[in-house]
Amino acid sequence: MNIIKLSATNSTNDYLKQLTATQHVDNFTIVVTENQMEGKGQMGAKWNAEPGKNLTFSILVRDLLPDVTGIFNLNVAVAVSIAQALEQLSIPALKIKWPNDILAGNKKIGGILIENSFKTGGEIFSVIGIGLNVNQKNFDGLPKASSLCVAAGRDFNKDEVMVAVVTKLQHNIARLMNNDTAYLWQGYIDRLYKIGVPMPFESGANKFMGIIRGVTPTGQLEVLLENDTTAHYAIKEVQLLY
Repeated sequence: MNIIKLSATNSTNDYLKQLTATQHVDNFTIVVTENQMEGKGQMGAKWNAEPGKNLTFSILVRDLLPDVTGIFNLNVAVAVSIAQALEQLSIPALKIKWPNDILAGNKKIGGILIENSFKTGGEIFSVIGIGLNVNQKNFDGLPKASSLCVAAGRDFNKDEVMVAVVTKLQHNIARLMNNDTAYLWQGYIDRLYKIGVPMPFESGANKFMGIIRGVTPTGQLEVLLENDTTAHYAIKEVQLLY
């Protein structure tokens, strides 16, 4: 693995994107930092992590996506890879909350941000940003946040956690390249948080009850409503109230 370690940076995703714009960067190059000062989540949300306690890193994946239609397959592969790696580390009650939050029990321990760049030759570069709360214990003001340490009751070697995640990701990227998406999607659905369970949702000013039935190939959440119709929601169109 080609690993670039930084003491601090605004965003590992931005650093890696800038690097690929100016020079050749090998596939699966990793940029990791002890202090990410302007971490990003989905749709412009902020990702805050206590410096030195957690994992914030980005991975370059190139020559994978033939076109934009397969982008959510990559999301599925990343989420499942993280879950599989953490299961090997005996983190209990792991779930994937749509679209790509990683939970231990009902609390968020990790998130994913994938940014794709379309090159002039038609190649798609994917920069996969991963944030994992590892050894942080204090989450004052964040009642839905937790860490590997809190969930498992022990501290972790951050480098070992990162290598475990990247190793799983390399295996699952190989599956994607061989069009073996069924295995990855089954792993995603098997771990999907609250699937098949009646629960409250919020969409804009509207609150309602529904049951998650699954996720479409393009990443929309499929929800069975109380009137027995099925609705589909894109990212940020609906919020799970839990």
